[in-house]
Amino acid sequence: MSLVELGRFNRNEAHIVVARLEADGIPAIAFDGETSIGEGSWFLIPVRVMVDEDDLDDARAALA
Repeated sequence: MSLVELGRFNRNEAHIVVARLEADGIPAIAFDGETSIGEGSWFLIPVRVMVDEDDLDDARAALA
């Protein structure tokens, strides 16, 4: 299993994307969300949404 970046989103959008993917059975995780809060710049630091490399095409299709 190798994680790849699906995209970068603001913190709120990233969690919506993760929930949408998981509703379709595609495991996903948001990276860097807590870092942006800790630094006090949660609107400035994008949150990466990561998926398994094998699920990347399905994840892109789910968001299209």
